[in-house]
Amino acid sequence: MIKSLSVIFPVFNEEKRLKDCFDDIKRFNLSTKIKKIEYIFIDDGSKDNSNIIINKFVKEQNKIKKKIRYKLIKLSKNSGKGGALMKGVMSVKNEWILTLDTDISVSLIELTKWLKKKYLKKNCIYFGSRNLKNSKVDYKIHRKIIGLSFIFICKILFNIKISDTQCGFKLYKKTMAQKIFRNLKEKGYVHDIEIVLKALNEKYEIVELPVTWVHKKNSKISFIKDSFKILSSLIVLKQKN
Repeated sequence: MIKSLSVIFPVFNEEKRLKDCFDDIKRFNLSTKIKKIEYIFIDDGSKDNSNIIINKFVKEQNKIKKKIRYKLIKLSKNSGKGGALMKGVMSVKNEWILTLDTDISVSLIELTKWLKKKYLKKNCIYFGSRNLKNSKVDYKIHRKIIGLSFIFICKILFNIKISDTQCGFKLYKKTMAQKIFRNLKEKGYVHDIEIVLKALNEKYEIVELPVTWVHKKNSKISFIKDSFKILSSLIVLKQKN
């Protein structure tokens, strides 16, 4: 079903986790039957050595003569995950777009599983969900409680029936993704909610699929520290919609 794929990684100060990301890419390349792939790293104004490490990897991999290409886009300042994804989505060349987190809390191999199980049967947007019965999830209980609380608030504010909007593992047709991301206003944590609202406004169907998700340390979001900011962003988004 997928003949060509663009994979987008938003990157912000990820030098300690890039090796796992690169290893996962190599495993996926061996497991997939997709012939034409491009990997796009969006360095969202990192202050560490992420840019140097990615640039070296990109140059090394592009020397290998295959239909797999690698690209690094460096943003001059931090724009937020939503902003980084928007930049990546608008620069892709291939038919399908996969976005995921650089920490590989969900492996690229999940897409191989989806394809083997023939989950992709419709012209839809596909969200990886940690809250489905068949998902395998390893995370702290307090994160589970906070995550469910966030979903509950979103259901009240926006009447969203999706069980997990925040998992970074999302698959789109290029035409759909670019229509959604072209004028994305929310660049921070709640950008996922705007994605859902814009998709529903376009009458796109969102299908949730199971994933294996593993908690990774050093998250960029502190729900306790950033809770007021996140709630404020949700209220502003509600007022705009």
